[in-house]
Amino acid sequence: MKEVKKVLLINASPKKERSTTLNVSKAFVSGLEEVFDIKLDIINVFDLNIKPCLGCLSCWGRTEGECVIKDDDVIMVKNKIIDADIIIESFPLYFFGMPGILKLLTDRLLSMMNTYRGQIAPVDGKSFHGLRYYNENQKFIVFSSCAYTESDKIFEPLTKEFDCIFGKNGYLFFPLPQLMTLIDLKNQTKINKYLDNFRTAGKEFALNETVSEDLMNLLKKPPFSVGAYKIFLDNFWKEQKGER
Repeated sequence: MKEVKKVLLINASPKKERSTTLNVSKAFVSGLEEVFDIKLDIINVFDLNIKPCLGCLSCWGRTEGECVIKDDDVIMVKNKIIDADIIIESFPLYFFGMPGILKLLTDRLLSMMNTYRGQIAPVDGKSFHGLRYYNENQKFIVFSSCAYTESDKIFEPLTKEFDCIFGKNGYLFFPLPQLMTLIDLKNQTKINKYLDNFRTAGKEFALNETVSEDLMNLLKKPPFSVGAYKIFLDNFWKEQKGER
């Protein structure tokens, strides 16, 4: 009998179920399913009622560990995160960071970080001041797509934030460069091969709790060369302006 794993997939694309990033995340989950009995719970962040953080820091002091805002969906999300074995965040990168609605949710989950008491920032790659509900068996994975080619530079502001929250080695990050173009060109053979690689990654992660360096390098590689991609983008923007 397969071991049961609860997977929480937090989809922060405004396209919800039509998200191309979500399709890649689901391919990864299908790889997990080859090893585990997966209980999948998908949350579309754009369907949630999320009020902005008040900046009161009560969750670090007077009501330590608990947000004072009780009349929206954040408590529900927080409880699902605590209960999950694997948490996957899936979203596009539009303007060098996570979508605003996901940043809103992230800010409201400040209560899940330990209270800051003047701790020195760690130099060993750990979380900046620790996760309040830390579970060494819980895994956190991020899938983020972008239209850019130089994904390492583009995603650096985003990964620095995750480094502070989870620590450099506390999460697995999958950058997905040029993803929308790959889907838009409708080359189903190429798309299927691309998704198959992420299914392989999901199975490998289920077996080893990591993905090999060789496979990670393959997954991070942009689908198109710089020259070919530039031609596509030039044509794309001409079409947007009605010049073709």
